[in-house]
Amino acid sequence: MSKHRLYLLDSDVFIAAKNAYYAFPICPGFWDSMIHHHNAGSLFSIDKVQSELLAGQKEEDLVKWVNGELPDGFFRGTGGKEVTGLYSQIMLWAQRNTQYTAPAKAKFATEADGWLVAYASAHRHIVVTNEQPRPESKNRILLPDVCAQFKVPYLNTFEMLKELAVRYEWLTPKGKP
Repeated sequence: MSKHRLYLLDSDVFIAAKNAYYAFPICPGFWDSMIHHHNAGSLFSIDKVQSELLAGQKEEDLVKWVNGELPDGFFRGTGGKEVTGLYSQIMLWAQRNTQYTAPAKAKFATEADGWLVAYASAHRHIVVTNEQPRPESKNRILLPDVCAQFKVPYLNTFEMLKELAVRYEWLTPKGKP
């Protein structure tokens, strides 16, 4: 790929990975690849996602990894003027949108999703999420639908890994055929 793409990860990328297909004991390479691609300048997240991830118990694998393994600068601050201005526009759109229920709007206002779209828009990043678009949804404001509304590109975890040419290979345990 000739163009350097920048990926901004949603909380669900980490949470789904640790709970299922890339659990720490099964696929440590996934976690190592996240750090590698961050160090290469391709992969980041934001402070609001960090807060969501750290809401778990201190002894959880993911909390330990965020606190102990991720390099400084992995989570970018969202306090810049351009980001906060875009976030305000996103919140105004959500609150004025008659499609969504009041509880959906209230939940959206407490999550990192609006901040992810604002940061990605301001810095020309690609949002990475496992959420699927559901433009007809009334009870939940979904990240891909917000991305589409504000013309921010998004991918799922597997599409990002493919673009980054990440490959996990089986290594035969020592002494076994």
